[in-house]
Amino acid sequence: FKLNDTVGNIVTEFPGAAEILKKHKIDFCCGGDRELKLAVKEDLNDDSRAAEILKKINENYSNKNDNYQEIEDPKNLSQSQLIEYIIDKHHGFLQQTLPQLSELTKKILRAHRENHGQVLKKVHRLFNTLRMELEEHLIKEEEEIFPLIIKYSQAENGGENEETLNGILELETEHDTAGEIVKELREVTADYQLPEDACNSFKLCYSLLEELESDLFQHIHLENNILFARLENNKK
Repeated sequence: FKLNDTVGNIVTEFPGAAEILKKHKIDFCCGGDRELKLAVKEDLNDDSRAAEILKKINENYSNKNDNYQEIEDPKNLSQSQLIEYIIDKHHGFLQQTLPQLSELTKKILRAHRENHGQVLKKVHRLFNTLRMELEEHLIKEEEEIFPLIIKYSQAENGGENEETLNGILELETEHDTAGEIVKELREVTADYQLPEDACNSFKLCYSLLEELESDLFQHIHLENNILFARLENNKK
């Protein structure tokens, strides 16, 4: 890979790069259309680290150290296969995890309000905003946009694509909103640093929020940089 490769394409070709980019807080999902050098400069305010990050990615790629085991090469899946995978894995994860986190954020706010209320009130508000956004988003994808994508991909000689593309633009905007909330959650929790008096529920809540972040980044990457990109490229 090279510095002028986009971060979205890097993760598409080598899904194992996602963990490296996430570790360095480089946005590869909503900001996946940026070249690596620019992404490092914008997200870290330090473009001198781009070469170091690129070296790590290339070393892992050479060693085939790929942590994305469920789909070794998602770009080779058909549109319908990729949609099925996204719904089963990522939508399924959200449907299970969001209610659990809703209870946990409320529980730890009540239990630790005296010592950590300022942070936990922000966590509670941000998470519930994110939950509302995501629940509406999943319904729109499953009931409206995904069926349009499948219909278009199965049509002979393509067909009229404007409705599908407009729907994709809406979803990408919603992805940006969700991504910003996730970044803000990490910021207000100081990278999910636990206080000394954190109870088991506190620890579980922060652990699940980090898991939610990782899953959401992969989820958005698969949609923005593979599923949606195919239709947008066909339009050009």
